[in-house]
Amino acid sequence: MKIEKIEVFRLPTANSRQNSPIGCRIYTDNGLYGDGEAGMAYGVGGDAAYAMVCSLARMIIGMNPLQTELIWETMYKRTFWGQNGGPVIFSGIAAIDVALWDIKGKYFKVPCYELLGGKVRDHLRAYASQLQFGWGMYGVSEQLWCVRPEDYAHNVKLAAAEGFDAVKIDFFDRDENGQPLNWLDTTGFLTPKQLQMVEARMKAAREAAGDDIDIIMENHSYPDALGAVQLGRLAEKYHILAFEEPNTPTTQTVSYITKYTSVPIANGKRLFSRWQYADYFKQNLLQLAQPDIGNCGGITEVKKICDMAHAFDVGVQIHCAGSPLTTSIALQLECTIPNFIIHEHHVCNRMDTAQNLTKYNLQPEHGSFTVPDLPGIGNEFLRSAIDKAVLHEVIE
Repeated sequence: MKIEKIEVFRLPTANSRQNSPIGCRIYTDNGLYGDGEAGMAYGVGGDAAYAMVCSLARMIIGMNPLQTELIWETMYKRTFWGQNGGPVIFSGIAAIDVALWDIKGKYFKVPCYELLGGKVRDHLRAYASQLQFGWGMYGVSEQLWCVRPEDYAHNVKLAAAEGFDAVKIDFFDRDENGQPLNWLDTTGFLTPKQLQMVEARMKAAREAAGDDIDIIMENHSYPDALGAVQLGRLAEKYHILAFEEPNTPTTQTVSYITKYTSVPIANGKRLFSRWQYADYFKQNLLQLAQPDIGNCGGITEVKKICDMAHAFDVGVQIHCAGSPLTTSIALQLECTIPNFIIHEHHVCNRMDTAQNLTKYNLQPEHGSFTVPDLPGIGNEFLRSAIDKAVLHEVIE
């Protein structure tokens, strides 16, 4: 079996290409195909990730798609920039790699999880992610973007009513007037007024959650280490489960944060390979690893990171903020790892923009996912969505 051609596409889902999924479909000479997704689609730089998928695709035409390890190493070693690379090359590798695993599962007529060692659990706990954006569902015209403390409480209650026993919230992305905070606002020592604003929001969320719902505090790497320590000390008072992305991750600054706060650190979507994770594990600088399966080299690389984390008693929650395809991919891997903690169910997968992209858009029931038993990753992009792509290239 050989790789015959590869389609690369960017799908139109939002007003701007900055949030449009980047995918690929790899075709083989025996009629099988597999789909993958590059995670670097939101924010700035998606066009570079799209181009990288195209470049990598040209390298692997004619190769055996079942040789996932060989192809991964080929992309890593023969691209010059792959070794110690960043999000552009690793998201390109990820899209290709996942599509190959999809083909492999279909070839052997099993879900990918069977090829990864089999399930160690049938149900995966999930949390409602990014509640500061609102917690609406398809057809809901308005999301309640959190500003006032009561807004945070309201969205926590919405998630709790659906059976979630864990949520994630960024308490420090907007000011008291609802205006986005910029980097000047969020770095350096935080003022008493800023800390009072954050604490009021955190307190309201905790009171709404009660004692039976975990809260993860998201920070999107907006603060630096100085402000992160202040936020971490606040979080201790409200029994925050994990402090996510407290600052731009470096081992030296995260070491400083962990020295002065006791809240477990969650980090990983700005780390892109097992080599970049290694020092964090060796120095016990994170307790919840969050590799992005679409930005971190795909299934092949993220499985290695999860296994490395297991050796250091680090839990795993795969970062999951892409299209519904990414949800299916993450579940295939998460169900196989003993050190799985929780699955991120991002609010973007509940919005109208997530419709009409993929064959399935899996949603948890009572805050828990069941992994489907379909061959491969168990999902694919719709042909109707690919045909509307804003960028599209076929490589043969």
